[in-house]
Amino acid sequence: MHDVARLAGVSVKTVSNVVNGYAYLRPATKSRVEAAIAELGYQVNVSARNLRQGRTGMIGLAVPELSQPYFAELADLVIQAGEECGVTVLIEQTGAQRDRELEVLHGNRRRMTDGLIFSPLALGEEDRAEFTVGYPLVLLGERIFRGPTDHVTMANAEAAYAATTYLIGLGRRRIAVVGAHPGETVGSAALRTAGYERALAEAGLPLDPALVVPGDPWHRATGARVVEDLLASGTAIDAVFALNDALALGALRALSARGVRVPQDVAVIGFDDVDDARYSTPSLSSVAPGRREIARTAVELLVARIADPSPVRPFVEVVSAFTLVERESTRQA
Repeated sequence: MHDVARLAGVSVKTVSNVVNGYAYLRPATKSRVEAAIAELGYQVNVSARNLRQGRTGMIGLAVPELSQPYFAELADLVIQAGEECGVTVLIEQTGAQRDRELEVLHGNRRRMTDGLIFSPLALGEEDRAEFTVGYPLVLLGERIFRGPTDHVTMANAEAAYAATTYLIGLGRRRIAVVGAHPGETVGSAALRTAGYERALAEAGLPLDPALVVPGDPWHRATGARVVEDLLASGTAIDAVFALNDALALGALRALSARGVRVPQDVAVIGFDDVDDARYSTPSLSSVAPGRREIARTAVELLVARIADPSPVRPFVEVVSAFTLVERESTRQA
């Protein structure tokens, strides 16, 4: 930087102002400094700058399972948003195990990052105190609400209500919800099942317990297995609302193996609108929960907290907007 300053005939402070994008510079001075930077091939030592500021320039993203398309695609979007905000993203996978989630929150790896975006599955409301940490933290998901952090979530119940209402509007009356977690009171399964039940009630349709189909984990194999069992039981269905797209893709496989036509005999809709949904046969209708908005908002909130960690600013909860994407699995020609 001193070399650039000597060549441009300015102070080191002026070079610093140009490098850091200071707005109030004379155009001629800025041009002279930029020409000197180009001639000398000067590059900012990011590591040294971050060290001086007490930062690493990196943030963490901890998710349960990268083999799940939703989390893989979310991670990709968080990386993109991080690049736009000038930070590098380190990804950790917890396997939805309690001890690993606690390690993510309190382990030594947190020294490597300036903050964390965290999607817990094993920790819940009873663990609220664990989220009072000494670094910027943004929560994702539906396990902890009104916690001591910024929180970005999706409209689970409302989106599930919209998906079920959509199926009812197509004339479907025997709608199976696949992937329920009996006894769960918080989390995606509980919220989405609640939205399904509300849509049935408002349409005057009875809630048949045989149509509320448990399924865990939310993998393709689970969807295929539970729908195969449902068909083998003789339970009449004319639609499937799968609580994520992996379950829905498995359901499509089971229906096809049984010779059940989709959507003529059974309409199918999923949740998450992962990239695979548009390439299945038939292509899968799904709820798009606003994944890009979730990623961008989480990164921006975290970067803002890193820049200004003052506890005076109130924590915020952001709910992303959803859309219902209609494809061949519900749309008859």
